[in-house]
Amino acid sequence: MRDGSRTRARIEAEAIALFAAKGVDATSIRDIAQACGVVEGALYRHFRSKDELVRQVFLDRYAALAREVMATLERGLPFAAMVEWLVRRFATLFEDDRALFTFLFVNQHRHMAEVPAEPDGNPVEAIKRVFAVAIEREEIPPADPDLLAALALGLVVQPATFRLYGRLNTPLTALLPAITRAVLAATSGELARVRVAAPSGLRHKQDAFSS
Repeated sequence: MRDGSRTRARIEAEAIALFAAKGVDATSIRDIAQACGVVEGALYRHFRSKDELVRQVFLDRYAALAREVMATLERGLPFAAMVEWLVRRFATLFEDDRALFTFLFVNQHRHMAEVPAEPDGNPVEAIKRVFAVAIEREEIPPADPDLLAALALGLVVQPATFRLYGRLNTPLTALLPAITRAVLAATSGELARVRVAAPSGLRHKQDAFSS
């Protein structure tokens, strides 16, 4: 790796650690420069501003996770095995690189408008695709893939949030079987088939169908 690439990689790594520990708003360019052992001008040779640094690091890491999900999906794993892989990947990311996990999932709302809609750049869309494929293969009953993705993410991200704030002491990697069973139950059982309320103009049709 060239010196310039090594410096940029160090800047990004130290920035992620600081953003996770202090928050994006409380972290300054000076903080990042000091953590890297470089002058502030060195950062500006790679990023025009802190906002650009935050945006670029987030989008790059977010897209990398999405590509990993899509690459695994393309292996054609059975649905249960794919869910197990997803839970393991997110739990391992949290336990092995908590700063990156925290940066991506605590700060994601800042950048959602800039995240591409395609699943190879958006891990939420990639996870939604996992469920869409399982429905196409008739591995799980028909349901709204967006709802299934929301259920699955909630069952993984909320325990991680409890870990962050000290409300859950057991490592997520030790909870893999329980979380995996919960995701499978939520996304292939009755809960996944709960209807979302239709717009008022269509509600009478839904009511007639369910009666």
